[in-house]
Amino acid sequence: MDDLLHELRSLAEEGHLSAQFNLGAAYENGIDVKQDYGEAIYWYQKAAEQGHAPSQNNLGSMYHNGRGVPQDDATAVNWYRLAARRGNPTAQTNLGHMYAKGLGVLQDYAESARWYRLACAHEMADPVALTNLSVFYSMAWGVKENEEEAVRLLRLAADQGYLNAIDSLGLHYQYGQGVPQDFQQAIKCFRLAANRGYKNSQQNLGNLYLHGQGVPQDYVLAYVWFNLAAAQSSADDKVASVLRDSVSEKMCPAQIAEAQRLAREWEAKRTE
Repeated sequence: MDDLLHELRSLAEEGHLSAQFNLGAAYENGIDVKQDYGEAIYWYQKAAEQGHAPSQNNLGSMYHNGRGVPQDDATAVNWYRLAARRGNPTAQTNLGHMYAKGLGVLQDYAESARWYRLACAHEMADPVALTNLSVFYSMAWGVKENEEEAVRLLRLAADQGYLNAIDSLGLHYQYGQGVPQDFQQAIKCFRLAANRGYKNSQQNLGNLYLHGQGVPQDYVLAYVWFNLAAAQSSADDKVASVLRDSVSEKMCPAQIAEAQRLAREWEAKRTE
């Protein structure tokens, strides 16, 4: 591994752009070297200044997140834009996000949607851009409301295994937005993402069991999924824990013990 790293550094020092990018990524993520954001910035900048789009995008992310440099969204936007104009789909998605949130630029949903569309136009469309653009069609942000188009985009992202899209598709089926209401399809989506550890789907699946929508009402399974979601929630996000504690009031001690056992078994299987 040391030999490979030495070779990569030699190529980077000779000016090979892909080597400079890969060395920057190694330092950013601590891959086979001690993590060092300053070194990552140095190598990304080397390649970015020569027009290497992936390095321009990653350098933008370093500025956006304040890694190795003072946090600076305006500079992040500049680097994202250079990479996006070169057709980098991740940069196009990132630039779309900056316009959507008004970070380093004035908020502009239409411009955000334009960049998301470009990221979606690649042969392998960016799943984040697909999912974000679907929200724009649902909310009529910079585009005309079109729930059917929102669902189409979510399906494309879900086909790539993007858990946020799978969960969002489940919500569309649950509430009949852009598709006929279908609790069985909603459960299928939520269960798929929940079993892969996606917190929102675990919470959504718990709600279906709590209310008996598409499945027989089952407080034990509702508790299981709320408990799993609560274990992943931040200190500020107490929704899942409140739901779990609420359903526990409808349960006897034996049911709570069974739910806790099932949750432990699920966690154990996931970590095998």
